[in-house]
Amino acid sequence: MENLIGLLVLAPLLGAAVLLCGGRRLDRAGHWVGTLLAAVSFVIGVVLFAYLLGRSGDDRELGVTVFSWVPVGGFRADVGFQLDQLSMTFVLLITGVGSLIHLYSVGYMAHDERRRRFFGYLNLFLAAMLLLVLADNYLLLYVGWEGVGLASFLLIGFWQHKPSAATAAKKAFLVNRVGDMGLSIAIMLMFTTFGTFAFGPVLGGADGAGEGRLTAIGLMLLLAACGKSAQVPLQSWLGDAMEGPTPVSALIHAATMVTAGVYLIVRSGAIFEGAPDAQTAVVTVGAVTLLFGAIVGCAKDDIKKALAGSTMSQIGYMILAAGLGPVGYVFAIMHLVTHGFFKAGLFLGAGSVMHAMDDEVDMRHYGGLRTYMPITFVTFGLGYLAIIGFPGLSGFFSKDKIIEAAFAKGGTEGWILGGAALLGAAITAYYMTRVMLMTFFGEKRWQPAPSPAEPGAEPAAAHGAGELPHPHEAPRTMTVPMIVLAVGSVFAGGLFTVNNAFVKWLEPVTGHEEGHSPVSALTVTAATMAVLVVGVALAWAQYGRRPVPVTAPRGSLLTRAARRDLLQDDFNHVVLVRGGEHLTRSLVYVDHTVVDGVVNGTAASVGGLSGRMRKLQNGYARSYAVSMFGGAAVLIAATLLMRAV
Repeated sequence: MENLIGLLVLAPLLGAAVLLCGGRRLDRAGHWVGTLLAAVSFVIGVVLFAYLLGRSGDDRELGVTVFSWVPVGGFRADVGFQLDQLSMTFVLLITGVGSLIHLYSVGYMAHDERRRRFFGYLNLFLAAMLLLVLADNYLLLYVGWEGVGLASFLLIGFWQHKPSAATAAKKAFLVNRVGDMGLSIAIMLMFTTFGTFAFGPVLGGADGAGEGRLTAIGLMLLLAACGKSAQVPLQSWLGDAMEGPTPVSALIHAATMVTAGVYLIVRSGAIFEGAPDAQTAVVTVGAVTLLFGAIVGCAKDDIKKALAGSTMSQIGYMILAAGLGPVGYVFAIMHLVTHGFFKAGLFLGAGSVMHAMDDEVDMRHYGGLRTYMPITFVTFGLGYLAIIGFPGLSGFFSKDKIIEAAFAKGGTEGWILGGAALLGAAITAYYMTRVMLMTFFGEKRWQPAPSPAEPGAEPAAAHGAGELPHPHEAPRTMTVPMIVLAVGSVFAGGLFTVNNAFVKWLEPVTGHEEGHSPVSALTVTAATMAVLVVGVALAWAQYGRRPVPVTAPRGSLLTRAARRDLLQDDFNHVVLVRGGEHLTRSLVYVDHTVVDGVVNGTAASVGGLSGRMRKLQNGYARSYAVSMFGGAAVLIAATLLMRAV
């Protein structure tokens, strides 16, 4: 069975190689090749999952070393894979949801001339993410980490003929490089501390390392997680990443890139448990980001950017839970999995709406679509109910557990974290209800198409300039994945909580402790339901009972700031861009005045001295004879004086 682990990565990697190098002969069937190989990886994952289930809870770890990667003296790095309950959970999520997104893309990208290349990039994305979660050491994990960054750059900027897409891809790439520096520094600190990169010795030896060193490693790992998972302060790339094709948004937000940071923190739990300051930083980042993303999501009229703010917020919940240690690890991963179902379904539903509305993304130009797109309405609606935590659906079980764990932190910190999580739940109910009402309810607010769709743009049934769109249901290749994800959005959370099945599954790897909350689970559930009702009611009062204006009103100062992502780009521009410019100018000034001054001054001094010395070399023999005579006289006089003394 160990030999099958490598095939998990090899199948999509082979698909990427074939599709990207096979040439145009694969244009007609390349999308099916990519989808088939993603499905093959999922089938292998299911086989391995069944095999692990057949073993006892403490004997569910498989490992295989493929080859020795860097054997140099005492330094050794292997390409080795480790499959345990944690990595198995990610494998099923990545390959299962990833395969559904591949199938959805067959219909969504049907009219794109570069569809083969798109599926090659999707396969590359899956392979890189699988390598990341299956690696048995941090150095190999770093390879997958960078592979995910590369694939996201290629997919976000897939329509690079659009300046906005090219800019968004570069922005995502550069912001993530900041986080990647954190991971590289953490790996170097690990090697100098433990003498290895392997998970076993590093995590097993964390108890013997100094708290200061563990804190430094933990903070660098957190910086890496902030980049990949779009957490404050490295969150600015996520909204712009919506410039890529919608299936890319679903893949990034549900199954791959943004989940990498959560995996990294949970996998490195022993390091954070030995560094309380780093753990505090993790829960702080999670709490701040879950509110930050939720507030941003409230003000976005672009349906994909509203969902992007939602992702930022929901990942914030996971980071918060991961920072709580053994009390929250399991619930962080539980929410990650349930989020994978409903967020993928929401993004694919948004893509279906855009497909029907000639690529229109402004929800103020939607309205009344439920009667034209019943399958999209129902599947999107189930994802909506799941994300707001409607009783019985998946989000209800996973998010409630995180809120309970936050209160279980105890003391003032527990009340602050629990209060932030509850407030985030209220805002989530508000902005997601806003999305539902503006898209599927109310009067039609459709606007005439300004011009036919450009070649390579988001595929849609384009109409001539001045014509209204004609909403219609998506083809079956798109609706089937949406239905499957909707089923997962309904049942996944409930299945996880039967007999504490998910806790028992992950506990041998992550550990688990029951928190001692100052409030009962029933009280937390009641409070969550209360804030849910308040959030839904506020959204209904604002967008359900009143006509939605086609043009967004000016709004309050907070609304205007939220539309601009709470000024995150403005902050980056002032602090980093402008700061960088001033730093560069200062360095140029130092270079011109100090460095060049020293160099040029030295050259001028040597030139002046040589000019004066040159006058002594006049070419007259009598001058040289006088100089020699004078010199000899000075030497004789000095000698006689010394003898006399």
